[in-house]
Amino acid sequence: MRVVVAPDKFKGSVTAHEAAAELAAGIAEVRPDAVVEVLPVADGGEGTLDAALDAGFERHDLTVTGPAGGPVPAAWGRRGDEAVVEMSLASGLAVLPIQDGRPVLAPRTATSRGTGELVAAALDAGCTRVLLGVGGSATTDGGAGMLAALGLRLLDVNGRDLPTGGAALAELHHVDAAQLHPRIRDVEFVLAADVDNPLLGPHGAATVFGPQKGASERDVLDLDAALAVFRDRLADVLDEPARQAADAPGAGAAGGVGYAGLAVLGARRRPGIDVVLDLVGLDAAVAGADLLLTGEGSLDEQSLGGKTPLGVLHVGRRHGVPVVAVCGRTTLDAATLREAGFAAVHELRALAADPETSMREAPRLLREVGRRIASQ
Repeated sequence: MRVVVAPDKFKGSVTAHEAAAELAAGIAEVRPDAVVEVLPVADGGEGTLDAALDAGFERHDLTVTGPAGGPVPAAWGRRGDEAVVEMSLASGLAVLPIQDGRPVLAPRTATSRGTGELVAAALDAGCTRVLLGVGGSATTDGGAGMLAALGLRLLDVNGRDLPTGGAALAELHHVDAAQLHPRIRDVEFVLAADVDNPLLGPHGAATVFGPQKGASERDVLDLDAALAVFRDRLADVLDEPARQAADAPGAGAAGGVGYAGLAVLGARRRPGIDVVLDLVGLDAAVAGADLLLTGEGSLDEQSLGGKTPLGVLHVGRRHGVPVVAVCGRTTLDAATLREAGFAAVHELRALAADPETSMREAPRLLREVGRRIASQ
């Protein structure tokens, strides 16, 4: 019996690596003869670097500029000439300062500079391919901070560098690209982004995602207008393609970092889960397997829209391998799950007295699920 275990994180409970390890341990207790391959995955957001490290990338730690402007510890991954940069580690909601137990949101001033510092480190190290995972951001600066870290100067009418953050872009008068990192044009950038929103307007970065980052109605209007100024000034220097990139699917990802990637870095956008599954080599691992396990904390309509379980399911179906999903909870009925193609679904919530216990004792429950799957 050969089993591949490829879950995402169970947010608030266990990492993808921990979830995979517990499921594998449960299987081994019942079927010690089973060959179990553990391949934790992610959807391009939080956990992407961890998945890369499990797949053989080398970790490079770096202190960078956090979204609030102070230093934060971060890291990027390298395997040969390929680099992985996870935006959430440098510019994410998870690394905002904490006050009274809550992150201090800064929708107008949060910067993506730290993400650019990670990218610059990869370029300086000689990498020729950079995978940029952009989920979980705290910023709505159009990627201006990231580009500033890569040498782009954003100047006001008096020739002074702008303050950080999306709101400051309203005062942008001139973009100076003369000192942009020279290796950008020699590197292939891949933007791992699931969202297909444009940069501006009712479906844009500020309108759709700004409120999640603390933006008020007034902030949303100001940020959207400021991002339009940023687009126009970039187009002054980089010509019409920079204007057209604002309307491209994914330009609104991560508060507009998607736009910076497309317009300036020449990035190619791919769904995050596809990028990570290629990264960890899931397709090759599943070939010839008897069973494939996947899962995440909540298996719901969003999951079926292209999150980790669906991406793993597609790989399993391509190889004719049954796919079992494990989740903290599911909001989908049995018919929907069968129609999607899952051979079975196991909920941790069904094994616990209440949802809090399910989250708190997720490691024990995942191991129990592993035992149950191996016994069937």
